[in-house]
Amino acid sequence: MEKINIAKIIDHTNIIRDAKKEDILKTCQEAKKYGFRGVCVRLEWIKLVAAKLKGTGIKTIALIDPPIGDSPHKKRVEMCKKAKREGADELDVVMNIVDAKHERWDKILHDLREICKILPTKVIIGSGYLTDEEIIKASQIVKKSGAICVKTATEKDPLEHRELKEKFYHLKLMKKAAPGLLIKASGGIRTLKDVKEAIKAGADIIGTSSGVQIIKELVK
Repeated sequence: MEKINIAKIIDHTNIIRDAKKEDILKTCQEAKKYGFRGVCVRLEWIKLVAAKLKGTGIKTIALIDPPIGDSPHKKRVEMCKKAKREGADELDVVMNIVDAKHERWDKILHDLREICKILPTKVIIGSGYLTDEEIIKASQIVKKSGAICVKTATEKDPLEHRELKEKFYHLKLMKKAAPGLLIKASGGIRTLKDVKEAIKAGADIIGTSSGVQIIKELVK
């Protein structure tokens, strides 16, 4: 795997709750230096990131409704529209995990369909909270919603503390359940080995805050 190929599938992520402006600026600078696919941040930083990445081809990505996607539907839609107004290219939206655990799939589908009309959307299903059957069903719902991608996890997801083989098993379930959708792996992807194993399991995009360290491993 060439350095450029790895860099081009990494969404360089900074979703630290108490991140400062200088932290976000550093994340943007790193993305430009290494040519990452995108920069994923919380909604409050979208305007700044969009301005800093303008003209680079690097995507500005808004994380919406972490950690479990339980805001009311109307508020979720408003957040997504705000992200678009402020310059986001994509949304990483957390599916309502509570609804998933209660099998309210029609409600989830309605919510996601409206969101997916706003911007290209990657849906975070919170796979660490779900059973295998729920991962499969959630992935199928995401495909029906019009999203471009189904993603494993974001902050506080139990997947973060699972063995890597379990994370990669989730990717295989998602790939099989939603053929044709992009698959994004996140949650504890920190090394080049992790990235290679995730790709082998079906990942098309890697979400990580360790992008710089991963790229540096390529040139050792």
